[in-house]
Amino acid sequence: MEAIARASRDPASSAPRRSWRRRAWQVLVALSLVALAVAGGVWFAVRDDARDPATVAAVPSDAVAVPDAVLPELDTPAPGLAALPGSAPAPDPAVLQARLAPLLAAPALGTGLSAEVVDVATGATLLDTDAQDPGTPASTAKVLTGLAAVTVLGPDTTITTTVVAGATPGEVVLVGAGDPTLSTTAPSQSYPGAATVADLAAGVQTALAGVPVTSVVVDNSLFTGPLTASGWGSEDAPSTYAAPVTATAVDGARVSPGQTPRSGQPGIDAGTALAAALGAAGAPVRLGSAAPGAAVLGSVESAPVERLVEQALTASDNLLAETLARQVALATGAEASFAGAARAVADAVAAAGLDTTGLALSDGSGLSREDRVPARLLVDVLEAVADGSVEGAGAVLSGLPIAGYTGTLSDRADDDPATAPGAVRAKTGTLATTSALAGLVVTADGRLLAFALLADGTTGDVAGAEAALDDVAAALAGCGCR
Repeated sequence: MEAIARASRDPASSAPRRSWRRRAWQVLVALSLVALAVAGGVWFAVRDDARDPATVAAVPSDAVAVPDAVLPELDTPAPGLAALPGSAPAPDPAVLQARLAPLLAAPALGTGLSAEVVDVATGATLLDTDAQDPGTPASTAKVLTGLAAVTVLGPDTTITTTVVAGATPGEVVLVGAGDPTLSTTAPSQSYPGAATVADLAAGVQTALAGVPVTSVVVDNSLFTGPLTASGWGSEDAPSTYAAPVTATAVDGARVSPGQTPRSGQPGIDAGTALAAALGAAGAPVRLGSAAPGAAVLGSVESAPVERLVEQALTASDNLLAETLARQVALATGAEASFAGAARAVADAVAAAGLDTTGLALSDGSGLSREDRVPARLLVDVLEAVADGSVEGAGAVLSGLPIAGYTGTLSDRADDDPATAPGAVRAKTGTLATTSALAGLVVTADGRLLAFALLADGTTGDVAGAEAALDDVAAALAGCGCR
């Protein structure tokens, strides 16, 4: 993978980059806290005791073989930082840069680092290391997909999976709508709040009124184009972290619910699960199309989009992110393919008022090695959601993993006693030679900062690169920097 060129440049001064973000500190803090207090999500959380492995998702890396993430049903935790002091002093850019310089030069971060740190209250740039240069985002690209999903679809929108009558008596057609969270267990072992195959089958059986099911057809026609994206490796789907992207899947295309390996035939697996739930285990299952106007026999609704976005971000769920990108494409009249979804996400980010210069996407998950995103754009998105400039997008922040507590950061950045639990909340990104981290951090003085770190051209030492990024985030959290 070609490393991004690295140039030496004097970081911007403390003057805000965008004049429309020049607001009073007290107002911005209030907006930030409101934006972060969204339904189903958490902000800075108090951890009363050691993490319970049964209730905390753990995915150490985004694109390597790792234990599967099982998202818990979350009760609203007591806030660790109920309010940020309105008089919290801002870091001095020069002091912050000096504090971070040796950490950003860590050999594990490779040859193509780009980074930015911004004060959310004022929009002032505190650190700029080639932030405008497009870098490989890995899974931090899911931040863009999440923003597009909640702003285009709306946070409360659900996805409806239906079963319709087939061409012959006893034949039913499972019509894929792009909800991979449909679960074969109740409750779902991977997606809390997901619709279940059992509920779908119950509705179908009621409609059939005793007519036995003889075969199942799976209609995947909603999605078009290749099943894997340009820039994906042949080993990526199926794998432990991704699957072919189809309109129909169950359990996130897992071979077995709650387990890691994904299937190479998600649609057939979904049809097989439906047949079993209908009491027709072993019945023929094939791909096909529903007839226009076919009678609806049953339907179920997914969890709301805001919850799906949270789940995609927290667990870095590639398939869920890809299907959310397809939903954005469908909602905007674009083709529900990798190319159409990537364009739709980019257009939605631009429509939210963000500068997308340098943005080039090939997928919605960041798994493609061809994706390019400037660190500045990631910071702009996080800043705009945190300060309320983009409304209704709180799930983008509530879905960010909490360092030492949830998701892909559950076992990272939690060994520094000087860093308060919940002080760092960020999206991870990991490919073979790329590591990334983008999120929000509260400094030791109580100042809210947005940051993005994209390390291209790493040595392949995933653990070393992640530790180096965590060191930077911890330094920001512990920084008074005055």
